[in-house]
Amino acid sequence: MTTKRRADKAADPTAGGKRAPESLKELVAFQTPGEMRLHALGEEPARFEAESPDEGDARGLAQGVAVLTKAVRTLPGGPGVYRMLDRRGEVLYVGKAKSLKKRVTSYTQVKKLPRRLQRMVAETTALEVVATNSEVEALLLESNLIKRFMPRYNVLLRDDKSFPYILIGSDHPFPRIRKHRGSQDEPGSYYGPFASAGAVNRTLTALEKAFLLRSCSDSVFNNRTRPCLLYQIKRCSAPCVGRISEGDYNKLVVEARAFLTGRSQGIQGELAAAMQDAAEQLDFEQAARYRDRIRALTHVQAHQDINVEGVEDADVIAARQMGGQTCVQVFFFRAGRNYGNRAYFPSHDKAMTQEEVLAAFVAQFYDNKPVPRLVLLNGEIEEQALVAEALALAAEHRVELAVPKRGAKRKLVEVAERNAEEALARRLAETSAQAKRLRELADLLGLEQAPNRIEVYDNSHIQGSNPYGAMIVAGPEGFRKNAYRRFAIRGQAPSDQGAGDQAPARSNDDYAMMREVLSRRFTRAQKEDPERTEGGWPDLVLVDGGRGQLNAALEVFAELGIEDLPVAGVAKGPERDAGRERIFLPEQPPILLQPSDPLLHYIQRLRDEAHRFAIGTHRAGRSKARLKSSLDEIPGIGPARKKALLLHFGSARAVERAGRADLEAVEGISGTVAKKIHYFFHGA
Repeated sequence: MTTKRRADKAADPTAGGKRAPESLKELVAFQTPGEMRLHALGEEPARFEAESPDEGDARGLAQGVAVLTKAVRTLPGGPGVYRMLDRRGEVLYVGKAKSLKKRVTSYTQVKKLPRRLQRMVAETTALEVVATNSEVEALLLESNLIKRFMPRYNVLLRDDKSFPYILIGSDHPFPRIRKHRGSQDEPGSYYGPFASAGAVNRTLTALEKAFLLRSCSDSVFNNRTRPCLLYQIKRCSAPCVGRISEGDYNKLVVEARAFLTGRSQGIQGELAAAMQDAAEQLDFEQAARYRDRIRALTHVQAHQDINVEGVEDADVIAARQMGGQTCVQVFFFRAGRNYGNRAYFPSHDKAMTQEEVLAAFVAQFYDNKPVPRLVLLNGEIEEQALVAEALALAAEHRVELAVPKRGAKRKLVEVAERNAEEALARRLAETSAQAKRLRELADLLGLEQAPNRIEVYDNSHIQGSNPYGAMIVAGPEGFRKNAYRRFAIRGQAPSDQGAGDQAPARSNDDYAMMREVLSRRFTRAQKEDPERTEGGWPDLVLVDGGRGQLNAALEVFAELGIEDLPVAGVAKGPERDAGRERIFLPEQPPILLQPSDPLLHYIQRLRDEAHRFAIGTHRAGRSKARLKSSLDEIPGIGPARKKALLLHFGSARAVERAGRADLEAVEGISGTVAKKIHYFFHGA
């Protein structure tokens, strides 16, 4: 798919005489960070609450039915979205309805409801509804709110990461080709999406070999005096130093764009003819260059299954269910090429069918992603025509949802199904092994039951510089990366948060760093969830280190009054050899497992993941500190002036050596500013 954007293009929410997806934002307005108010055509949502929330199962079910029955009396018969809330005001479920009155009425007939929905009604103490103009709008709003609130009774697709694209810019005489992720507001042509960074990187490397386009930033391009390594290895035509004219370079850009939009056979034919002409004129060196470019294009085609009959721009989505879990496999085809695939494991109740999960997945998946004109599914979904209409409204072009029965399209769906089955089998095997390891860990540490949430802590610094603490989270489903946390070491105890009179964290004091990290983490946990009912408290805390780190953790828990939280330290042996890790528990001798013990390997994985995350956090902080220059400390020098100075002089050190006259020669630097810069460095 190719999308062209211009920096000065204004969005028209009423283009085409119909409401663009942005118009749905009228339905959502924020009051404060912790409060959300819904609007429907400027009206407040109707809200129905229980007078005295009750937590008992039988009485709670009767109370939930009473709330819904009261709401039904005044609910409109038109389309809309409803939210069920529990006693804490958290959203239990978000649903859409063609008729709000009929849909909510169905929840009052509890004997006809499955057990899962009976539990939901029993927890319901309030209902909020929003009327919409159409059922399509209700479906789009429902998907938006599910993504925002993540209600536990909905099918949840935890997918916040955007897909990478290839971007060929249009704001420079010699356009740059590069990987792009995020909002598409830079001028140029976007090609994708690609399923992963690896897929887009491999394609970029081949395209650089085939079309010799530059990948360097504009600042590097403007300051080159001789060709870089990419020119030497025949992956760039070196326009930065005039090795190719602007006209010839733009021909390469046109060829690259043509190739990425599907006109690959024509490009290869032209290159083959040019190679033949060069060979006939005995210019074998030039012929070899054309040969290498043809090989690069062939490499791209061979790895992307080009020319899939009948499939130009399409997504192939297939679901498979086993053991109460569902895997949804998505393949991306653009311009006839396979841009990769990705597996998703949406969270849902075990009683839900594969078709129900697939329908919810499709509605949520495209909430923040571009929709192709064709989406191939491996099964019919409920309200398929309505979902297609909603996607078309969001995409502003026709969208077809199809379930192919034969031919090349059916083969693509079968490939996606097979990949979904294999990915699900691997996940189930991993989950089973993970559950066994957690039970063994509970037995080893004397826990009453297998931990559902394990938090592992580690610190990273170099002789005290750029110190960071890191927390990773693991559970039965593996690592929960969305729960990871970073802590920039402040060097002092957060005593104002109730951490006691502990010593400040010196720059190279690992114990004090651990105390600071744990103090901040659990002081906040006590404030936000003192009853430990929100699922954010760990069942087990592991610290990377031996007896000293363990004692630091125990001191923090004693100061905070936390007496029932299991904690252990994991340290390498005297030689720091993997396989000789010792596990430290309070008031017990260290535990040494056999090097071949699978439980030891699991503990090593936890420790290594915490170490990896801590080191990555430290390196990112160190790189950020390196990027700061002395120019950042000069009052009145903002990003624009800093950029102008660096582009003119090449480095902050060169700016420091420059005289006032040289500084005034920079665009945007007046005599007064030049005097200020010179005074900052030289004092006169």
